[in-house]
Amino acid sequence: MSTFIEVREVIKRIYGKYDAYINPVLKFLLAFIVFSVINSKLGYMEKLDRVAIVLVVSLLSSILPMVVMALFAGLFILLHLYALALECAIVAAFIMFLMFILFVRFAPGESVVVLLTPILFLLKIPYVIPIAVGLFGGPFSIFSVACGVVVANVVEFMSENGATIVTVDDGNMVSRIRFIIDGLLADKGMIVMCIAFAVTLVVVYVIRRRAIDFAWTIAIVAGAIVDMVILLFGDLKFDLNYSIGGLLFGGILAILLCLVLQFFSFHLDYKSTEDLQFEDDDYYYYVKAVPKITVAAANKKVKRINTASAPNKSASRPASQRPAQRPQAKTVHTANGTTKTVRKPSTQQPQDLQ
Repeated sequence: MSTFIEVREVIKRIYGKYDAYINPVLKFLLAFIVFSVINSKLGYMEKLDRVAIVLVVSLLSSILPMVVMALFAGLFILLHLYALALECAIVAAFIMFLMFILFVRFAPGESVVVLLTPILFLLKIPYVIPIAVGLFGGPFSIFSVACGVVVANVVEFMSENGATIVTVDDGNMVSRIRFIIDGLLADKGMIVMCIAFAVTLVVVYVIRRRAIDFAWTIAIVAGAIVDMVILLFGDLKFDLNYSIGGLLFGGILAILLCLVLQFFSFHLDYKSTEDLQFEDDDYYYYVKAVPKITVAAANKKVKRINTASAPNKSASRPASQRPAQRPQAKTVHTANGTTKTVRKPSTQQPQDLQ
């Protein structure tokens, strides 16, 4: 276990040192994936469905705030839907406007949740979203998760029914808009998913805020169970044809991924928990202190070993065999302005008597 903790600390130190370079790279990769997924799912406007455009917009998104990336993604969706049918773009623009109002009002800093949710739906692991957001967000994060679910379902609906929308009532705008709205409202799966994710998020948030041992781990497992139970109940109620095996696999994978997130952000040593009590003039304080699990960085010392210098042979000789020392010279300035060199007598010791 200590090896994993050391690796975690190394990763955190590297990220803390080079975050100015790592964050733009991560934002670029996220933007590239988001825009590529939109083009692959919709792709009605050929001018947007080019790698060069995706790269340019991704580069711009990497140096701009996350909310700008979300706006670019919304613009991509609207342009593709406009190429499909004007009515699709109108309905999608109205839905995005309502979501934007709720998003800006309640969860303005969670653009990454809206962007990641459709991608995780595409990867068939959307169940990690409400648990992870419940761990790191708050109750109002329900709106960002709901917006992500709605965007994912709107894109999926437009992708599957694009050909049908074009042929509805020979181009009658009102008929097309009614067909699109009725199709979206009839999607019981989207409503059940929004309810399940909202309840799961609240359950995870409430449990992880409790002052109990292993609160985060309990919250992760409980959230996954609540999510699967609500989805199974919705499947039985509305005949949504959810795969039980897929739900179980997705729930277990969500638990594992969230445990990894917990390891990097909230890994505590509950064996060393201390209950503290102190007071001031007005209150008594009861504090539960749980230390974080950390490993001190290895303190490596380099010891230099130098070879001993050769002994001075002349110092080891007897005084009689040592070479005579030259008298030291000293320059003295006389009163009349001349200089005179004076040599000090030699300090050589007399020879040893035989």
